[in-house]
Amino acid sequence: MDTTLQDPLIGHVLDGRYRVDERIAVGGMATVYRALDTRLDRVLALKVMHPSLAGDRAFVERFIREAKSVARLDHPNIVGVLDQGTDGAYVYLAMEYVGGCTLRDVLRDGGALRPRAVLDILEPVLAGLAAAHRAGLVHRDIKPENVLIGDDGRVKVADFGLVRGVDGQTSATTGTLLGTVSYLAPEQIEGGTVDARTDVYACGILLYEMLTGVKPHTGDSPARVLYAHVNEDVPAPSLAVAGLPAALDGLVARAAARDPGARPADAAGMLSLARAARAALTEEQLDAEPYPLAEGAADGGPAVDPEERTRVVPRPPGVAATGPDGMNVTSRIDLPPPPPGARPAPAGGWRSLPRRRLAALIVTALLLIAGGVGVWYINSGQFIRTPGVYDMPQAEALEELEDAGLNVRVEEDFSETVEEGHVIRTDPARGERVRKNSTVTITVSVGPEIIEVPNVRGMPLEDAQRELEEAGLTPGEERWRYSTEVPRGSVIETDPAAGEERRPDSPVNLAVSKGREVFVPDVVGATEDAAVAELTAAGFEVEVAEERVFSEEEAGTVAEQSPAAGLGTGEGDTIHLTLSKGPEMIEVPDVRGMSEGDARDRLEAAGFEVNVNQIFFTGEVFNQSVHSGDLAPRGSTITIWVR
Repeated sequence: MDTTLQDPLIGHVLDGRYRVDERIAVGGMATVYRALDTRLDRVLALKVMHPSLAGDRAFVERFIREAKSVARLDHPNIVGVLDQGTDGAYVYLAMEYVGGCTLRDVLRDGGALRPRAVLDILEPVLAGLAAAHRAGLVHRDIKPENVLIGDDGRVKVADFGLVRGVDGQTSATTGTLLGTVSYLAPEQIEGGTVDARTDVYACGILLYEMLTGVKPHTGDSPARVLYAHVNEDVPAPSLAVAGLPAALDGLVARAAARDPGARPADAAGMLSLARAARAALTEEQLDAEPYPLAEGAADGGPAVDPEERTRVVPRPPGVAATGPDGMNVTSRIDLPPPPPGARPAPAGGWRSLPRRRLAALIVTALLLIAGGVGVWYINSGQFIRTPGVYDMPQAEALEELEDAGLNVRVEEDFSETVEEGHVIRTDPARGERVRKNSTVTITVSVGPEIIEVPNVRGMPLEDAQRELEEAGLTPGEERWRYSTEVPRGSVIETDPAAGEERRPDSPVNLAVSKGREVFVPDVVGATEDAAVAELTAAGFEVEVAEERVFSEEEAGTVAEQSPAAGLGTGEGDTIHLTLSKGPEMIEVPDVRGMSEGDARDRLEAAGFEVNVNQIFFTGEVFNQSVHSGDLAPRGSTITIWVR
């Protein structure tokens, strides 16, 4: 049964603009539809949040804020965000529509890919993520479902902003976390720590899956998979697929390292490693067919979640315990048994050694420890990584940085996306290596930049427009109206009014003075000089057309004026005059002997008015007032006599 027939949005027009045509996919937090922008007549994708989430005001506000951030990303490997809006209970994103399939479709149909195809997909994914990381955005939900492969072969990353919008951190109080189980990084599971390296880890899992056709960690429950992420290294893909080069094993190991510090700092760093790995492979290695080492390896074990949706999952018991700063992984290290045939240690242990030898061993050990501590301090001990405090309230960020042994300097800046009082960025940036007790500058949001509309009343239009632009606003529409107080061409008022606050680049409409209203005098029939003098005295500019026209007025006098006499217009407006060439003279046709009707038609067609004198009620024309062949003014009256 086609469930899309039951979807109330199919056929609905959101916001009076987006017609929903077809459901494409259903995720854990939203449904994606193919839609038509009826205003621009283009196909796009609409992501509509589930009603259960759309009812959460805080969720929606953050979703909108993060959507605006993502909309600023302009990269060929990122699905563009075109619009965002709300229509009743529906909160949606309008996004670029990519015709084709997802990477999940490719893996489901074909299993493991050749190394060349793997790198051809991985590199554009990393390029798109690198652009996001540079902008301070973390995807948090990289998986094959969010990698789109267009019909033209282009690779794009989808679903930016949505996962960030719900703040995919772990909940220390509820014991739950948000994400797609198979691609969660250990630090996400342990304590909710998320930065660019979290995306790198997911890309490492993605890379393993493309090379082998299976996920590295599988199990019969989400808890088992989460436990594996925290406690088990991702195996080398060459253990599952015969002949995979060591360079690809190394790339997976770096990207999917359990320790975030062992991974590349961001997607740009991993992209460099991926390109280096490609350069190290031969053409034969790049195009080698993948052959699983074990039969049924492509099954990947029992499926945890066939659709791999982003969702809230319970934290597995025994993996983590609640602490003051979140969830901390609990693990146990068991020592391996001694190898067969190994000699047991003497029963007396170190107590059975001679005293002098024991003292020498202790001194040597202390020297080695002291030297090791010194080397460690010189190389690592005096350095730490800058903690991530993006979007934290200022007080929490100060506490976090000071607890890490850093001094803090605070600066302020405007931000369209970060809430007032929260951290926009740090310098040095998050994850950078700094000395303890060094100073980190945090920039705190003062909210979006607000500009006060300047008072430009009485300014000439051009000066007022320049004043608005210098203030950071955009001159809007101009509406001209009469004013007895403000000179012609100067600003009467603005909309919004002076002193009101607006965002940068907001339009400001201007009411501009046409001067006082003056009624146009009648100068038709006057000579050119007399007409110009009268209009100038009334406060008008005068423009006389070069070409003259035939009219009833005498040659050289005014035949037409625009605006017409009696109309009101602004002082200083231009009155257009057209001079007369005099009446147009037309040869009169001979209508004698014609019937009255034919004679009338003939004269009117020639441009004359007709007057009839009848001797009898019917008959023919026996005379006309102007002889045939004579000239008469167009529009003049010709009298005919009928008998």
